[in-house]
Amino acid sequence: MLYLIPNRTQETTRKNLQTCFPEMPSTQINQLVKESLINTACTALEMGKAWVSPITSTLNLVKDSDGLEEFAAAAAGPRGVILLAPHLSNWEIFGFYASEGRRANFMYQPPRIEGLDRLLRRVRARNGVSLAPTNRKGVAQLLTALKRGEIVGILPDQVPTDEGGEFANFFGEPALTMTLVSKLIQRTDARVFCGFAKRLPRGKGFVAIFEQADEKIYSSDIKESTEGLNRTVESAVRKAASQYQWEYKRFRRRPDNSEFYRTKPR
Repeated sequence: MLYLIPNRTQETTRKNLQTCFPEMPSTQINQLVKESLINTACTALEMGKAWVSPITSTLNLVKDSDGLEEFAAAAAGPRGVILLAPHLSNWEIFGFYASEGRRANFMYQPPRIEGLDRLLRRVRARNGVSLAPTNRKGVAQLLTALKRGEIVGILPDQVPTDEGGEFANFFGEPALTMTLVSKLIQRTDARVFCGFAKRLPRGKGFVAIFEQADEKIYSSDIKESTEGLNRTVESAVRKAASQYQWEYKRFRRRPDNSEFYRTKPR
Protein backbone atom coordinates (compact mmCIF):
# COMPACT_ATOMS: atom_id res chain seq x y z
CA MET A 1 0.00 0.00 0.00
CA LEU A 2 2.87 2.40 0.76
CA TYR A 3 4.15 1.75 -2.75
CA LEU A 4 0.81 2.02 -4.57
CA ILE A 5 -0.59 5.13 -2.88
CA PRO A 6 1.38 8.43 -3.13
CA ASN A 7 2.72 9.40 0.29
CA ARG A 8 5.62 11.18 1.96
CA THR A 9 7.36 7.95 3.02
CA GLN A 10 7.46 6.73 -0.58
CA GLU A 11 8.69 10.11 -1.85
CA THR A 12 11.55 10.24 0.67
CA THR A 13 12.54 6.65 -0.08
CA ARG A 14 12.67 7.35 -3.81
CA LYS A 15 14.60 10.60 -3.35
CA ASN A 16 17.22 8.92 -1.17
CA LEU A 17 17.66 5.97 -3.53
CA GLN A 18 17.98 8.20 -6.60
CA THR A 19 20.58 10.26 -4.76
CA CYS A 20 22.63 7.36 -3.43
CA PHE A 21 22.44 5.26 -6.62
CA PRO A 22 22.44 7.83 -9.46
CA GLU A 23 23.66 5.23 -11.97
CA MET A 24 20.75 2.87 -11.27
CA PRO A 25 18.05 2.62 -14.00
CA SER A 26 14.59 3.93 -13.07
CA THR A 27 13.05 0.46 -13.36
CA GLN A 28 15.52 -0.86 -10.80
CA ILE A 29 14.92 2.16 -8.56
CA ASN A 30 11.17 1.48 -8.67
CA GLN A 31 11.72 -2.14 -7.69
CA LEU A 32 14.05 -1.13 -4.85
CA VAL A 33 11.53 1.45 -3.61
CA LYS A 34 8.88 -1.26 -3.44
CA GLU A 35 11.16 -3.76 -1.70
CA SER A 36 12.36 -1.13 0.75
CA LEU A 37 8.82 -0.15 1.76
CA ILE A 38 7.87 -3.81 2.20
CA ASN A 39 10.88 -4.33 4.47
CA THR A 40 10.01 -1.20 6.44
CA ALA A 41 6.57 -2.68 7.07
CA CYS A 42 8.17 -5.99 8.05
CA THR A 43 10.39 -4.28 10.61
CA ALA A 44 7.42 -2.45 12.13
CA LEU A 45 5.35 -5.63 12.37
CA GLU A 46 8.25 -7.61 13.88
CA MET A 47 8.85 -5.19 16.74
CA GLY A 48 6.04 -6.51 18.91
CA LYS A 49 7.38 -10.06 18.70
CA ALA A 50 10.93 -8.89 19.36
CA TRP A 51 9.86 -6.90 22.42
CA VAL A 52 7.33 -9.13 24.20
CA SER A 53 8.29 -12.69 23.26
CA PRO A 54 10.57 -14.61 25.66
CA ILE A 55 14.16 -13.64 24.97
CA THR A 56 14.98 -17.20 23.87
CA SER A 57 12.28 -17.00 21.19
CA THR A 58 13.67 -13.71 19.93
CA LEU A 59 17.22 -15.07 19.81
CA ASN A 60 16.03 -18.18 17.96
CA LEU A 61 14.91 -15.96 15.09
CA VAL A 62 18.60 -15.65 14.18
CA LYS A 63 19.37 -18.79 12.20
CA ASP A 64 23.02 -18.18 11.31
CA SER A 65 25.83 -15.64 11.57
CA ASP A 66 28.78 -14.30 9.61
CA GLY A 67 31.79 -12.73 11.30
CA LEU A 68 30.60 -13.56 14.81
CA GLU A 69 33.83 -15.29 15.84
CA GLU A 70 35.96 -12.21 15.20
CA PHE A 71 33.49 -9.94 16.97
CA ALA A 72 33.24 -12.31 19.94
CA ALA A 73 37.03 -12.49 20.23
CA ALA A 74 37.26 -8.69 20.29
CA ALA A 75 34.47 -8.44 22.86
CA ALA A 76 36.30 -10.91 25.09
CA GLY A 77 39.51 -8.88 24.92
CA PRO A 78 40.67 -6.07 27.21
CA ARG A 79 39.71 -3.24 24.86
CA GLY A 80 36.17 -1.96 24.63
CA VAL A 81 34.17 -2.57 21.46
CA ILE A 82 31.94 -0.07 19.70
CA LEU A 83 29.23 -1.87 17.74
CA LEU A 84 27.62 0.22 15.02
CA ALA A 85 24.07 -0.96 14.32
CA PRO A 86 22.55 1.14 11.51
CA HIS A 87 18.84 1.27 10.67
CA LEU A 88 19.14 -1.85 8.57
CA SER A 89 16.60 -4.67 8.76
CA ASN A 90 15.61 -5.36 12.40
CA TRP A 91 18.15 -3.64 14.65
CA GLU A 92 16.27 -4.67 17.81
CA ILE A 93 16.74 -8.39 17.11
CA PHE A 94 20.36 -7.76 16.15
CA GLY A 95 21.00 -5.90 19.42
CA PHE A 96 19.62 -8.78 21.47
CA TYR A 97 21.73 -11.29 19.56
CA ALA A 98 24.98 -9.30 19.64
CA SER A 99 24.76 -8.68 23.39
CA GLU A 100 23.85 -12.24 24.41
CA GLY A 101 26.19 -13.29 27.21
CA ARG A 102 28.14 -10.02 27.03
CA ARG A 103 28.15 -6.77 28.99
CA ALA A 104 26.62 -4.24 26.65
CA ASN A 105 25.46 -0.65 26.76
CA PHE A 106 23.26 0.78 24.01
CA MET A 107 22.63 4.45 23.39
CA TYR A 108 19.00 5.33 22.71
CA GLN A 109 16.75 8.34 22.23
CA PRO A 110 14.18 8.32 25.06
CA PRO A 111 10.65 8.57 23.60
CA ARG A 112 8.55 11.56 24.62
CA ILE A 113 5.79 9.21 25.81
CA GLU A 114 6.74 8.10 29.31
CA GLY A 115 4.92 4.77 29.05
CA LEU A 116 6.75 3.87 25.85
CA ASP A 117 10.07 4.80 27.44
CA ARG A 118 9.34 2.45 30.35
CA LEU A 119 8.44 -0.32 27.89
CA LEU A 120 11.65 0.10 25.91
CA ARG A 121 13.78 0.11 29.03
CA ARG A 122 12.12 -3.03 30.32
CA VAL A 123 12.25 -5.09 27.12
CA ARG A 124 15.77 -4.06 26.12
CA ALA A 125 17.08 -4.83 29.61
CA ARG A 126 15.88 -8.45 29.38
CA ASN A 127 19.22 -9.44 27.92
CA GLY A 128 21.20 -7.52 30.52
CA VAL A 129 21.68 -4.48 28.26
CA SER A 130 22.18 -1.11 29.96
CA LEU A 131 20.62 1.86 28.16
CA ALA A 132 22.37 5.22 27.87
CA PRO A 133 20.28 8.28 26.92
CA THR A 134 21.44 10.65 24.19
CA ASN A 135 22.77 13.33 26.50
CA ARG A 136 26.00 14.11 28.40
CA LYS A 137 25.17 11.65 31.15
CA GLY A 138 24.66 8.91 28.56
CA VAL A 139 27.93 9.72 26.80
CA ALA A 140 29.76 9.53 30.14
CA GLN A 141 28.15 6.12 30.72
CA LEU A 142 29.42 4.87 27.35
CA LEU A 143 32.91 6.19 27.99
CA THR A 144 33.08 4.41 31.35
CA ALA A 145 31.78 1.17 29.82
CA LEU A 146 34.43 1.21 27.08
CA LYS A 147 37.19 1.78 29.61
CA ARG A 148 35.92 -1.31 31.42
CA GLY A 149 36.25 -3.30 28.20
CA GLU A 150 32.52 -3.60 27.54
CA ILE A 151 30.43 -3.31 24.36
CA VAL A 152 28.84 -0.02 23.41
CA GLY A 153 26.06 -0.09 20.78
CA ILE A 154 25.32 3.02 18.72
CA LEU A 155 22.96 3.78 15.83
CA PRO A 156 25.46 5.57 13.58
CA ASP A 157 23.18 6.94 10.85
CA GLN A 158 21.01 9.41 12.74
CA VAL A 159 21.26 13.12 11.98
CA PRO A 160 23.02 14.68 15.00
CA THR A 161 22.83 18.19 16.39
CA ASP A 162 25.10 20.81 14.83
CA GLU A 163 27.62 20.69 17.66
CA GLY A 164 27.75 16.90 17.53
CA GLY A 165 28.16 16.52 13.80
CA GLU A 166 30.49 16.92 10.84
CA PHE A 167 29.55 16.81 7.16
CA ALA A 168 30.92 13.71 5.46
CA ASN A 169 29.93 11.90 2.29
CA PHE A 170 27.37 9.14 2.53
CA PHE A 171 27.02 7.39 -0.85
CA GLY A 172 28.69 10.44 -2.38
CA GLU A 173 26.30 12.97 -0.83
CA PRO A 174 27.22 15.25 2.10
CA ALA A 175 25.41 14.18 5.26
CA LEU A 176 25.70 15.60 8.75
CA THR A 177 27.38 12.71 10.58
CA MET A 178 27.85 12.11 14.30
CA THR A 179 31.30 12.74 15.76
CA LEU A 180 30.55 10.81 18.96
CA VAL A 181 32.03 7.55 17.67
CA SER A 182 35.25 9.28 16.57
CA LYS A 183 35.65 10.97 19.95
CA LEU A 184 35.00 7.75 21.87
CA ILE A 185 37.68 5.98 19.80
CA GLN A 186 40.22 8.72 20.51
CA ARG A 187 39.59 8.55 24.26
CA THR A 188 39.45 4.76 24.69
CA ASP A 189 41.30 3.02 21.83
CA ALA A 190 38.21 0.87 21.32
CA ARG A 191 37.80 -1.49 18.39
CA VAL A 192 34.86 -0.86 16.07
CA PHE A 193 32.54 -3.33 14.35
CA CYS A 194 29.38 -2.87 12.35
CA GLY A 195 26.53 -5.33 12.09
CA PHE A 196 22.92 -6.07 11.31
CA ALA A 197 20.44 -8.93 11.16
CA LYS A 198 19.77 -9.66 7.48
CA ARG A 199 16.18 -10.74 6.95
CA LEU A 200 15.74 -14.06 5.16
CA PRO A 201 12.92 -14.51 2.62
CA ARG A 202 9.50 -15.90 3.51
CA GLY A 203 9.82 -15.23 7.22
CA LYS A 204 12.57 -17.78 7.70
CA GLY A 205 14.44 -15.66 10.23
CA PHE A 206 17.68 -13.69 10.09
CA VAL A 207 21.41 -14.00 9.59
CA ALA A 208 23.49 -11.84 11.95
CA ILE A 209 26.34 -10.18 10.06
CA PHE A 210 29.40 -8.62 11.74
CA GLU A 211 32.33 -6.89 10.05
CA GLN A 212 35.20 -4.66 11.11
CA ALA A 213 34.84 -0.95 10.52
CA ASP A 214 36.68 0.90 7.76
CA GLU A 215 40.22 1.73 8.90
CA LYS A 216 39.64 5.45 8.31
CA ILE A 217 37.34 5.53 11.33
CA TYR A 218 40.41 5.32 13.60
CA SER A 219 41.93 8.51 12.18
CA SER A 220 42.66 11.31 14.65
CA ASP A 221 41.25 13.73 12.07
CA ILE A 222 37.52 14.09 12.75
CA LYS A 223 36.63 14.71 9.11
CA GLU A 224 38.45 11.59 7.97
CA SER A 225 37.09 9.54 10.85
CA THR A 226 33.46 10.45 10.07
CA GLU A 227 34.09 9.53 6.44
CA GLY A 228 35.28 6.15 7.71
CA LEU A 229 32.09 5.85 9.76
CA ASN A 230 29.91 6.47 6.71
CA ARG A 231 31.97 4.07 4.59
CA THR A 232 31.38 1.42 7.23
CA VAL A 233 27.62 1.97 7.14
CA GLU A 234 27.66 1.98 3.33
CA SER A 235 29.39 -1.40 3.30
CA ALA A 236 26.65 -2.89 5.47
CA VAL A 237 23.85 -1.28 3.46
CA ARG A 238 25.19 -2.65 0.17
CA LYS A 239 24.82 -6.17 1.59
CA ALA A 240 21.04 -5.69 1.91
CA ALA A 241 20.07 -2.39 0.29
CA SER A 242 16.35 -3.18 0.21
CA GLN A 243 16.33 -3.62 3.99
CA TYR A 244 17.74 -0.18 4.83
CA GLN A 245 15.47 2.52 6.29
CA TRP A 246 15.51 4.74 3.21
CA GLU A 247 12.44 6.68 4.35
CA TYR A 248 14.59 8.41 6.98
CA LYS A 249 15.56 11.96 5.93
CA ARG A 250 19.29 11.38 6.21
CA PHE A 251 20.16 14.45 4.11
CA ARG A 252 17.81 16.97 5.69
CA ARG A 253 20.74 19.05 6.96
CA ARG A 254 22.72 20.63 4.12
CA PRO A 255 26.10 22.41 4.14
CA ASP A 256 24.44 25.44 2.48
CA ASN A 257 21.19 25.15 4.52
CA SER A 258 19.22 24.46 1.32
CA GLU A 259 16.14 22.23 1.17
CA PHE A 260 16.78 18.66 0.04
CA TYR A 261 13.31 17.18 0.57
CA ARG A 262 10.05 18.78 -0.49
CA THR A 263 8.42 20.60 2.41
CA LYS A 264 4.86 20.62 1.07
CA PRO A 265 2.76 17.63 0.03
CA ARG A 266 1.43 17.40 -3.50
